Amino acid sequence: MVLAPDKKQKEINMPLVTIDIIKDVFTPAQKQDLVERVTDAMVSVEGEAMRPVTWVRIMEVEQGDWAIGGQVLKAADVHALASANAA
Repeated sequence: MVLAPDKKQKEINMPLVTIDIIKDVFTPAQKQDLVERVTDAMVSVEGEAMRPVTWVRIMEVEQGDWAIGGQVLKAADVHALASANAA
């Protein structure tokens, strides 16, 4: 919850979106694009008044600290998977 920046100081429930990613998978520009798109998605559901109070947090997990199906993943693995799916 956050206080609205108006004179009445009413309470607003703010959306908080947390995105966990493997470190070095996304460039700073890609992370910025992700933040903008997620914010836009929240606004499309909740309305434009939510834009200034929508929080998007990107949490980077160290390479080797993330696994799926018993296999530890690194950024190179994710990039290889993305390349294979693009072909």
